[in-house]
Amino acid sequence: MRALSIAATGMSAQQLNVEVIAHNVANINTTSYKRSRAEFVDLLYQTELAAGTPAAGGTEVVPEGARVGLGVRAAAIRNLHLQGALTQTGNTFDMAMMGRGFFRVIGPEGETLYTRAAAFNKDQTGRVVTAEGYLVQPTMTVPPEATAINVNEQGQVYATIPGQVAPQLLGQFSVSSFINEVG
Repeated sequence: MRALSIAATGMSAQQLNVEVIAHNVANINTTSYKRSRAEFVDLLYQTELAAGTPAAGGTEVVPEGARVGLGVRAAAIRNLHLQGALTQTGNTFDMAMMGRGFFRVIGPEGETLYTRAAAFNKDQTGRVVTAEGYLVQPTMTVPPEATAINVNEQGQVYATIPGQVAPQLLGQFSVSSFINEVG
């Protein structure tokens, strides 16, 4: 019966592994999706024959002993924070970040949220918001007469406004990074 129990833990572990892979495949085209990986650990080992015990005939010693594993279990499902491919979307407000970091936004309850999905747009008042309508922090408002928006490598956002020689600075994206991005 123990063999069936051990085999059942292996089947359950492989089912979880296939589910994680299926979730990754289903979200392959989701903006800013971070793929996952299932990690497994051995269950306890049961000692059948202690190290240094004489063999069946009594003449030789079994130096390593004999231990039987009792199966496997899932230890964790880890998100892999790797840089994805960048794609040109044609939307002036879509952003991409190379390397580490997250954009800061204000959620529906006023809480601070962090995202790498930077499909930004303007709301009805010209403020820069996420696709869900969450306000990007720090707040930037695009004037209605602006003809072009440019963002430099430092994250400074400039608007070209007719009649002005120099572009107008609207604000600067702030990037938040964490020591433990997975946590």
